[in-house]
Amino acid sequence: MAKFFGTNGIRGVFPDDLTLEFLHDMTLSIGTFLPRGSILIGYDGRQSSPAICRIVTSALNSIGVNCGVSPRVIPTPCLEFATKTLGYSGGLMITASHNPPQYNGIKPVASDGVEISRRDELVIEDIYLQKKWSKPRTPWGVTKTESRSIPTYLEGVLSHVDIQSIQSKQLCVVLDLGNGAQAAAAPELCKMLHCKTFLINEDIDGTFPGRGSEPTPENLSELSKAVTHHKADLGIAFDGDGDRSIFCDDKGNILTGDKSALLLSGHILQKNPGSLIVTCLNSGSNIEVLADSFHSKVIRTRVGSVEVSREMVSTDALIGFEENGGFMYGRHNQVRDGCMALTLMLELLAATTTTAAANKSLSAYGNYVISRMPPSFTTKTKVACPQDAVSGVIALLQKEYPDSDMSDGIKITVDSKNWVMVRPSGTEPILRIYAESDSQFGLDNLISEYTQKIVCLISR
Repeated sequence: MAKFFGTNGIRGVFPDDLTLEFLHDMTLSIGTFLPRGSILIGYDGRQSSPAICRIVTSALNSIGVNCGVSPRVIPTPCLEFATKTLGYSGGLMITASHNPPQYNGIKPVASDGVEISRRDELVIEDIYLQKKWSKPRTPWGVTKTESRSIPTYLEGVLSHVDIQSIQSKQLCVVLDLGNGAQAAAAPELCKMLHCKTFLINEDIDGTFPGRGSEPTPENLSELSKAVTHHKADLGIAFDGDGDRSIFCDDKGNILTGDKSALLLSGHILQKNPGSLIVTCLNSGSNIEVLADSFHSKVIRTRVGSVEVSREMVSTDALIGFEENGGFMYGRHNQVRDGCMALTLMLELLAATTTTAAANKSLSAYGNYVISRMPPSFTTKTKVACPQDAVSGVIALLQKEYPDSDMSDGIKITVDSKNWVMVRPSGTEPILRIYAESDSQFGLDNLISEYTQKIVCLISR
């Protein structure tokens, strides 16, 4: 099991957990592991990101590795796409994604533009623990400015959709940028697609003063109100580093990640039946229903974008997603990408089809798609839990439910449409609880029962 890598990269409070020495030595380990060549460095808008960038580049330069550094904040999917497209041997994104402002982190990216695998994480950790770094060498590596990342990224996103169709509709969009990194790319993308755009929390600010760095239904009321006020076709909220996206329909309803993934997947599968979809164990069950209607197949993985992304790479899957709003389109890149998800949703709205929902609003189309599915209600919550208590809680649940799936935390299945999943967060000292039921009443009972149970187990 990884000691330093969590669900998505290495994260910690800077400079307490994420000390200067740790960052320097871990960067040496990553630089030792990645193939020789130049490494692309990008960072989000957190206050500590520029300082960490200097630590990272100087450490890499000391062992003869050249660096290309974006001159400004960029989203994580931009760094990933530019790494593979511009020919870098690897990339390093400085970000803590949706974590609170005091956190930061580093996320290594392979030359294919996808986060390194779990196996590679363990190799890097071994290099770090054994101090098997490449020795300082001359000539020193050099650090140069790389200004092509955002233009390359936007060009790549637009290459996968019907641009003229979207432009002709002149759609109205509200962007809740969350004071995060997509402020550097998403508004420009909408401008290129001739969308009328309204911005919320558009100033990049690592303290995330607007609504916090993680978009959740509870903190997106401003987005919902803006969509209805401006009579927009849709709204979208991004997380801190811009790879996750939560949608709002024209009625102001916030869509769960599962629901938006169903809409996007249906749009893609209409043109690509017989495709492969990858998603996590904690996603809703209706994706199998949708896939079956298009003669497609679903593969389930452990929770985490790395798990989904690397499975997509190995199987050449077309679609991947997480229930938290992380959507992946394989033809662009096998990573979560907020701008790619937005562009696909705009194409969906602009498309002229022969379905009963043709040329209707996002809310009407969503209702049409969901009405053809079995009833499904999903939710998630979290409970604070000290790291040293996590294994004990999971073990007690396993003892009580011995037939449960233990491949990632524990998934307790009542029947095919009613289940609860409990797993430790890979980024914070909390236990995450997910549930699905075939009724809202059943869902409320499930999440209440198991939340109370877990709180009691933690306090033992």
